[in-house]
Order: sequence, then C-alpha cells, then structure tokens
Amino acid sequence: QVQLVESGGGLVQAGGSLRLSCAASGRTFSNYDMVWFRQAPGKEREFVARISRSGSSTWYADFVKGRCTISRDNAKNTVYLQMNSLKPEDTAVYYCAAGQSGSSWASYNYRGQGTQVTVSS
Repeated sequence: QVQLVESGGGLVQAGGSLRLSCAASGRTFSNYDMVWFRQAPGKEREFVARISRSGSSTWYADFVKGRCTISRDNAKNTVYLQMNSLKPEDTAVYYCAAGQSGSSWASYNYRGQGTQVTVSS
C-alpha cells in the first residue's frame, strides 16, 4: 500500500502561482511513476502531469505546458506540482496518484484525497 496526502491548494488570483505537494508513505516511493490529475465541478477527471520513477522524464497535458512543472524528491517521498500563470479554468480538485505508467486514472492504484485549487478572476 502507498498512502498519498496532497497539500498546497488554496485560493489564488488569476496570474498567480501555487505549489502543490504530495507526500507518500508506505511502499518504496521510487518504484512508482507519479501523476497529477484534476477534476473541475461537472467535468471529467483529467490528466495534468506525470513524472517517471527517477524524475528523468516528465509529461504534461497541453493545457498546462509552459505553466506547470512536476518534480519529485525521492529522498523526501514527495512529488510537487508548481503551477504558474494560473487561470480561472484551472480551478479544480487536484489529485496525486502512484502507479506504473500511462495517463489514465484507472492505471494508478494509489490515489490521494485531493486538494482544492481555486483561481479567481
């Protein structure tokens, strides 16, 4: 089992920044790719970003490219999502997840409870 706890969400004005964190405990953190998903009210959950086990490879959804950076610290069992130039449409609950590969929510067996990000215009 891997337990994941997100933090760092909050209310921010458009154009602002937030850094989300996801702390993992349980099984070896470095055995897993880590992914951020988000779900806005009334919308499907969607992939945001993914980082490989070593941190050497990253992938991003088109709507965050150039605005967000995913990173991880395997010594601290933590993955981060730095979000800049935030837009009101970024408002959502952000979830981290641990798994083996891919960009599908179903591919990731371990998921956090989410942290709310609200961007005001």
